[in-house]
This record gives sequence, C-alpha cells and structure tokens, in this order.
Amino acid sequence: MVFTSEQVSCGHPDKICDQISDAIVTDCLKNDRNSRCGIECLIKDRDILISGELSSLHHPDLERLAFNVLHRVGIRDTSQYWVTDWLGIQSPDIAQGVDTGGAGDQGMMFGYATDETPEMLPIPFAVATLALRLLRSLDSSMFLPDAKAQVSFDYETGKITTFLISTQHRAEYRVSDFRSIVETIMETVAEEDELNTDFRRLVNPTGRFVIGGSFADCGLTGRKIIADTYGGMCRHGGGALSGKDPTKVDRSGAYMARKIAKDIVRAGDAKRCEVQLAYAIGVAEPVSVGVDCFGTEQRPVGEIVKAIRSSYDLTPRGIIDRLHLLDVDYNDVAAYGHFGRCGLPWEE
Repeated sequence: MVFTSEQVSCGHPDKICDQISDAIVTDCLKNDRNSRCGIECLIKDRDILISGELSSLHHPDLERLAFNVLHRVGIRDTSQYWVTDWLGIQSPDIAQGVDTGGAGDQGMMFGYATDETPEMLPIPFAVATLALRLLRSLDSSMFLPDAKAQVSFDYETGKITTFLISTQHRAEYRVSDFRSIVETIMETVAEEDELNTDFRRLVNPTGRFVIGGSFADCGLTGRKIIADTYGGMCRHGGGALSGKDPTKVDRSGAYMARKIAKDIVRAGDAKRCEVQLAYAIGVAEPVSVGVDCFGTEQRPVGEIVKAIRSSYDLTPRGIIDRLHLLDVDYNDVAAYGHFGRCGLPWEE
C-alpha cells in the first residue's frame, strides 16, 4: 500500500491563522486560567479578522498578538496589516454545562500511535514534517515563509516513492537556483530514518512560487487538521484543535487520546493503536471509548478498553489536570503538528 501524507509550513495562510488563534488562547489562559476561548481567525492579503467567542477577565491585545505571529513567521513589515475584532462571548447555554465539569460540546476525538518511527507517527507524515522544519531552519535569502511537503511511502517495500516540496521563493530566483538545496533536505530526512533516497523528487512542480501566504490564498483557523494530527493515517472527528481552551474536548480529548494510544504502544500491547473518545455536551464522562489496534494487539481489545476506563480520568477536568493543559504554551503546537515532539505533556 502506498500512503501519502502532507505537511505545511508556519507561513501557510491557514497556519498563520492557527498561530494567531493559539497565541490569543495562550495569552488569555496565562492571565485568566478560567478563560473560555473559541477563537477563529481569517486572513486575506493584509486583512486579519478575529472572530469567535471569548469569555475572560483578560482583554488580549489582538493586534500585538497577531503581529507577533507575523514577525515570527517571517513577515517583518506589518505596517499595512489591519486587525478587525469580531469577538463575542461564550453562550451561557454552553457555559452552564462546562462550569459543572461537563464537556464543552458533543463530538468524537481520535488519537493514534505507531511503533514505525521514534516519534510514534506514520513514516510519511514524520518525514514530511521534518523536511519542512529543516527548510525553515535554513539561513537563506532565497526562501519565503510559505511551503508544503508531501511524501508517498510504500508500506509493502518500505520505500519512499515520491517526495514533493513546494517552497515560496523570492522573485529574483529560479527553481534551478535552489533545487539542489531542497533535494539535499529530502535526502537528509530520508537517511535520518534509514530510508531510501532513490525516490522521485519534485521541487516546485509549477516552476514558480513567488506569490504565497495570504496573498495567494485566504487563510482560516482549523483548516489543516490532518497536518495537525497524523497526516491522514487515522480517522479524525472533524473538530479543529487550535483556537480552543482545553475545556473544549476537541482539543483536550484529542491530546488524551494520543497519550493513551502512545501508552498502549509503549507497553507492548500493540504495534499500532487508534483510540476514540466521544462526549456529550455538558456530560463529564465520555459516552464511549473505542480502540482499534489493526490486528497488532497482544491481548484482547476488550481488556485494553477496560484498562483505559480504570486507569485514566477521562472527564474534561481530569484531562486538564493530568496533562496540565492550562499551563501549555499553545504557540508551540500551532504549526508543524500537535504531536511527536518532546516536552509536551501528552507526549510523555
């Protein structure tokens, strides 16, 4: 089976929006731990629209937070950017369920882990993500912030079949000027994971990628949920992670499901594991816990589910406390994926 995964850079317009939303969430929780955030951001050209719901004793400086993200991404001149505030407050109908410890919404979240990489992420997704991190780390005047990587991996042969990187670049350069640099990144990432380097290589297939970011596409929070998680290898409940405080189970439930899946694989109970948690709005305990080990389980799945129920507090409050989610800097996960990095409480 050939499976393909994609990752996008911090300069992708959707990721710019995720980063702005999570910068606001982090700032609010730092100043008021009871903040309730459902932050949506949209960017087109130089217009930034921040909407959604915010109930907090803290009043964030939206322009400062948004411009800090732009600077971090690599956009130095923000003098012509404009931030519009369309924030409202959280519905009291939702608040009454959350205030008593219930879930902030109904829905299902999935967590996944596999023993095929040290990060416990699927090979094509891990490779694509690392490639963009290396591209980002280059000290080169040729490249601009927007970029995408895509890796196709044949699980039967254990080989990468196609490696694609499209990177925004300055107008005075051509693909021929930096093709060897990008191909070296492809080779370096593959060799680090002891994979083949005789794959098909595609660098900026259209031949030109000068106009990028919000000037090429409209960006929106929560539109890169597959790049945020597992590259499409496991199912997804549909809810975005960024822009939400941890009372929203779209975020906290996804983190706990990942931790449980990792714990199962680390314990040797399975080589691959997908965990599903499902919640009802206003209800603390999940309505269901599901596990799929894809035939790799070393003991009955029913026993694994019982162990999960007895070993983990799966209420929103329990998850927040165990993973210290009120103390996380969500700026750290708003680009290049929420999983697979050291120092995150759900990865330990």
